[in-house]
Amino acid sequence: ADMTFENVIKTSIFIMNMGDFARINTVYGSYFNEAKAPARETVQVACLPKNVNIEISMIAVK
Repeated sequence: ADMTFENVIKTSIFIMNMGDFARINTVYGSYFNEAKAPARETVQVACLPKNVNIEISMIAVK
C-alpha cells in the first residue's frame, strides 16, 4: 500500500494477558514518534484466533 507507520492513525491491540501490557507498550512505542503517535486502544480478551497472545489492527491513511 506504499505506507509507513507514519500513516497510521489508529491502532487496536488485543492481548490475552494485561500483565504483558508494559512489555508490549515498549515494543509498540519503538515504532512511533511519541509526539505523533496514533490513537490506541488496548483490550484484554479471553481468546484469539490460532491461540496467539496478541493481535494488532491498524488503520492508516495517505
